[in-house]
Amino acid sequence: MLRFVVTRLSLIVPTFIGMTLLAFFLVRLVPGDPIETMAGERGIDAARHEQLVKEYGFDRPVLVQYGIYIGRVLHGDLGKSIITQEPVISEFGALFPATVELALCAILFALLVGIPAGIIAAVRRNSVFDHGVMATSLTGYSMPIFWWGLLLILLFSVQLGWTPVSGRLAVQYFIEPKTGFLLIDSLLSDDKGAFRSAVVHLILPAIVLGTNPLAVIARMTRSAMLEVLGEDYIRTARAKGLPPLRVVGVHALRNALIPVVTVIGLQVGVLFTGAILTETIFSLTRAFGSRIEICRLWLKSFPPRSRWLRRPARCASSGCPFAPTAAP
Repeated sequence: MLRFVVTRLSLIVPTFIGMTLLAFFLVRLVPGDPIETMAGERGIDAARHEQLVKEYGFDRPVLVQYGIYIGRVLHGDLGKSIITQEPVISEFGALFPATVELALCAILFALLVGIPAGIIAAVRRNSVFDHGVMATSLTGYSMPIFWWGLLLILLFSVQLGWTPVSGRLAVQYFIEPKTGFLLIDSLLSDDKGAFRSAVVHLILPAIVLGTNPLAVIARMTRSAMLEVLGEDYIRTARAKGLPPLRVVGVHALRNALIPVVTVIGLQVGVLFTGAILTETIFSLTRAFGSRIEICRLWLKSFPPRSRWLRRPARCASSGCPFAPTAAP
């Protein structure tokens, strides 16, 4: 057991190096100059450009830049964002809980729908319901998040008026952030309608983000259940006269959930990736954590952990839709 744990822990180092190398070097393959981006529409003369390149360390070899970057990350120094000039660690701590909240609601939706659908499809193999679940799962897995989100907005928000189009909370409510999770903060607040408003605003984003994991979980549950239902001990349980619900719900499902739980863990990473698009479609990006990533990609900015980039990027002049706006 100890050897297994040590082996698993030893894999963290190469995984960390691979991830940081990928993030550090891929962004440098994107066309664009961060110095010119910082200058905005006014541009910058050659002498000043060369001065800033030396000041921010872009004249150093890439491997040297990477070494400095890794050293500061290991010391917990994530630097300052070139968008807001705020410490990255403080922005992350303030904004990331909202993304976690959306991801948790999405995986909850996927579990509540996907597992029962997979079980019923396996029990009723080759039935209309089985084929319907498999067709729906394939469609949900293949459907782009941005397109699916727009369709739901047009149907439930614009045509039917059942859900809000965007935002996290109705404008008549103001919740003082305590935990960072709006559902919890609204529940603890004195505004009785705030919690209901927060839940209603999360319905469509959670459905959109949870559709892809739902499809994967439903298909995996069906496949695992079909394999288990063909085992000898299941036939023995049925021969003993056990109720079908007990055979399926206790003896079969308990063993079929082993690969399903593994898939659920893998889908967590997919949720945080898809949250960027989901938050953008529903205009949640100004409050959610992925605003940092979208602005950084729009501006072709280097990772904010690079401490050389200390000046504010001119998001508005570059056309970034999520640029910080000045108060009127």
